[in-house]
Amino acid sequence: MSMFQRGAGMFNTLLRPVLGAPVVGKFLSGSLAEVTYVGRKSGRRVELLVSYKRRGDEVLIAVAMPDKKTWWRNFYPDGSQIGIVLDGVLRTGRALARKDGKRVTVKVELDPIEQA
Repeated sequence: MSMFQRGAGMFNTLLRPVLGAPVVGKFLSGSLAEVTYVGRKSGRRVELLVSYKRRGDEVLIAVAMPDKKTWWRNFYPDGSQIGIVLDGVLRTGRALARKDGKRVTVKVELDPIEQA
């Protein structure tokens, strides 16, 4: 594990509880979200924080420094299922990563919310 990956892990560990805090969490949750997915090769469940933009049932995650990160490759080139916590609610959807030169984005199409 690289120094960058260890630092990112510490960042996630420290920031995750803050997202649940009443005041600060509401402020941050409009741009930071926790995603969960099952690793394509490892088969393990992964949880991490990402920065995102949302438009309706579409979430766009711009991957900063994609050459230093591997998580997005689970959604490239064919896509896969993902969970994302939005407004305190776990939503599911299908994520697809796209490479454009050095830029990588992950587009999530959210599943419809099931009415009880």
